[in-house]
Amino acid sequence: MALFGTDGVRGIANKTLTPQTALQLGKAAASFLSKRSGKNYLVVGMDTRISGAMLEGALIAGICSAGVNVLKVGIMPTPAVAYLTRALDAAGGVVISASHNPVEDNGIKFFGPSGYKLSDELESKIEALVVQGCDNLPSPTGEDVGCVEIVQDAADRYVEFLRQAVATDLSGMKVVVDCANGAAYELAPRVLSELGAEVVSIFSSPDGININKGCGSTHPEVLQKAVLEHGAHLGLAHDGDADRVIAVDQNGQLVDGDRIMVACARHLQAEGKLKEDMLVVTVMSNMGLRLAMQESGIKIVETKVGDRYVLEELVRTGACFGGEQSGHIIFLEHGTTGDGILTALYLLKVVKESGRSLAELAAQMERLPQLLENVRVEDKEKVMQSPVLAEAISKMEEKMQGQGRILVRPSGTESLVRVMAEARDMDRLRSVVDELVQVAKRVGSE
Repeated sequence: MALFGTDGVRGIANKTLTPQTALQLGKAAASFLSKRSGKNYLVVGMDTRISGAMLEGALIAGICSAGVNVLKVGIMPTPAVAYLTRALDAAGGVVISASHNPVEDNGIKFFGPSGYKLSDELESKIEALVVQGCDNLPSPTGEDVGCVEIVQDAADRYVEFLRQAVATDLSGMKVVVDCANGAAYELAPRVLSELGAEVVSIFSSPDGININKGCGSTHPEVLQKAVLEHGAHLGLAHDGDADRVIAVDQNGQLVDGDRIMVACARHLQAEGKLKEDMLVVTVMSNMGLRLAMQESGIKIVETKVGDRYVLEELVRTGACFGGEQSGHIIFLEHGTTGDGILTALYLLKVVKESGRSLAELAAQMERLPQLLENVRVEDKEKVMQSPVLAEAISKMEEKMQGQGRILVRPSGTESLVRVMAEARDMDRLRSVVDELVQVAKRVGSE
């Protein structure tokens, strides 16, 4: 039974992610993290979806049954739980959220005492305890059963952290913020207002079932119109658990994570705060980002998809800044995970201090055209390991002469190989993708 995926445990609430599973996860994780850290508290937070309370109750029951206490912070962004885990000196933190997924889904993800997401190795150890049925874990009685404490000032603590992390005056700026009817619905407008911005808040009335519904970072169309209607300087769109942000410039044009990173990386570099003169991104970032960073003398380090892998590379290399095209962006000096509100504040700081509009800052990166073809094959691993395909990719890369990029990768869920290329020249792009598609088909049929 594989419980953990790339970002904790996810499933359809009350079907594939049941209260029973949450209870066992709570007991196993609490026992493991408490014993490993020598601490006896876990921070528990969640987003606004209707199944959150159900899973929270089961999870807390499991934690307390292991003799571990709970610091309950209620509806709170994922990065806030990571921060509070560190600030409250807990054994770990737990977030009940399925991020940008629809309301029927939910998830449970864990942080260690330092606020970092658990490694694959540690998740596997917790999973093994669940698979064994938690039968061998302690089940204390009497005064040794865990108790629950509500952290009344959790939101205040996080807001103060954000204000100190990005000390800037946003007076004179008008901002529209789309809270996705999620965990940021109170905190994002609040901190923007407290820093002096005039805030128009949309999708900030969660009812348990409207999280991410036609709104947020994956559906920014309403935000784009709202920015124009209100004559705002820019717009910001979070997802359900506020660990990501996508922006909209004053003309209603989208500014994705790649362009946000280019603007912020150059500002950090100018301030002498871009450690190692390095930006860590995933393979999905556009070639235009790489070319823009090359012009600034900023080195690019590439990881596979997932903000946890960006984080691992930041720690390994000593760099301090990186993220994903989707808007998961990590400022390692301040936080241990993607933080949509922190990123939004830093982007606003760049706009304010540079005296340039978001449209001007976004124009620092030219987005190269991208072409993607899916090739259905019987054995995607066989195709990916083929020396014939590897040689064909190498030849095509030489032909591009550094002015384009090729990415061939297997689908995570289907028997497909995805062939993607980026280049300024559309004819060359079409030729490269067509040739590699034919090679992949040929290899797949052998």
